[in-house]
Amino acid sequence: MRKKLLSLFILLIVSTVTLYGQQTTELLEAGPMLGYVEMQEANLWLQTTKPAEFELKYWKKGEKNNLVQSVKNETRATASNTAHIKLADLKIGATYSYDLYIEGEKVSLPYDTEFSTQELWQWRRDAPDFKVAMGSCLYINDSKYDRPGTPYGKGTEILRKINKQDPDIMLWLGDNVYYREPDFYSKSRMDYRFKDARNTPDMQPLLANAVNLATWDDHDYGPNNSDRSYRMREEALDIFKRYWVNPSYGTAEAKGVFTKYKYSDVEFFFMDDRYHRAPNNIDSEEKDFFGDAQLQWLKDSLVGSYATFKIIVVGNQVTNKMNDHESLVAYGEEYDNLMAFLDKHDIPGVLFISGDRHFTELLKTEREEGYPIYEFTSSPLSSGVYSTLDESNEYQNPQRVEGTLVHKDQNFGMLHVKGGEDNRRLVLETYGSDGEKLWDYSITEKELSNK
Repeated sequence: MRKKLLSLFILLIVSTVTLYGQQTTELLEAGPMLGYVEMQEANLWLQTTKPAEFELKYWKKGEKNNLVQSVKNETRATASNTAHIKLADLKIGATYSYDLYIEGEKVSLPYDTEFSTQELWQWRRDAPDFKVAMGSCLYINDSKYDRPGTPYGKGTEILRKINKQDPDIMLWLGDNVYYREPDFYSKSRMDYRFKDARNTPDMQPLLANAVNLATWDDHDYGPNNSDRSYRMREEALDIFKRYWVNPSYGTAEAKGVFTKYKYSDVEFFFMDDRYHRAPNNIDSEEKDFFGDAQLQWLKDSLVGSYATFKIIVVGNQVTNKMNDHESLVAYGEEYDNLMAFLDKHDIPGVLFISGDRHFTELLKTEREEGYPIYEFTSSPLSSGVYSTLDESNEYQNPQRVEGTLVHKDQNFGMLHVKGGEDNRRLVLETYGSDGEKLWDYSITEKELSNK
């Protein structure tokens, strides 16, 4: 009898511990996600299923027994149970591991949770090489709200393929979620849509592994092709800021999601192509795309940048002269203004990255004065592809670098920054949904300079 009672008691304890551990793990809705990192600072994000207290314990990798630091906070219902976590006073160029505890219990995750601070390389050694992954148009099926018929989303396994590339940075190029009709004019529904995408299991390892930075395009801003007239643009901005950890959002003079971020010897400029944008159908060459304030911010930032490469990230295409609708080219005055500025001020190292198009290509625009301008468009991650592109005039785009068109399969892009001083280069790559490389193309820093 005693043995039976003892066995029952042990079983009860094990069951209680297991159940409590499961309940604690189930309190984690999504994340942790790594946001931007600096030399002595890192920023993370997480979301719980309900308001909860949490603790993040972190230590320099390999030194857990010597020094463990921690930060405690809580998620709140008013912020959809999300939290932004800033870790300061970190070691320069160090890798840190961390554990997450929710309501006092450790959350077990099937992947590593660690991050690295940036190196202090200036005046000491060559700039560090690094890898950037990128993609746009992430459609997560939700049958209750989707159009009838064949699901538009083609699955999210591609996110695991991206993570296998072990990128240092992941660029989300817009249409990172797709608002449906019930979401357009309801902030709570917009929040639901982000949460529904963010808790995708295939996404979690990538969120933890890479620095995640984002801009938006129409579908994670509002309705299709939406612009500054969108009634919910303030709410859309609030939701975007809730779910991403970018370095900043706009300026005091101009709201929006535009920001910039320096990593090694590359500076990224994330542009906002929606908040200040005039409607596409206004018949005027002078209509706003970025708007005066944002465009001036970009010009000032480019002139003040000492980065080897200056990568301008835009939700829409910028230089495609055969895309006369959703592109900067269709906003003639701003396009001409920006190109003239690059000519006049001899800005070296500029490369554009864009999404939106449901196909991938590398464009090369020759200029009468100055080096050629390249634009790497990467799309889509999981939404439908532009499979009928070969029936359109754009199929034979003379700006396209031969062999770079991908329009029959979901795909993602990679950008490798490598090489020694005065010999830096960008290696652009596209991978299919199966993780196989489809093409690569190399651009040296000398090719992006007039000297």
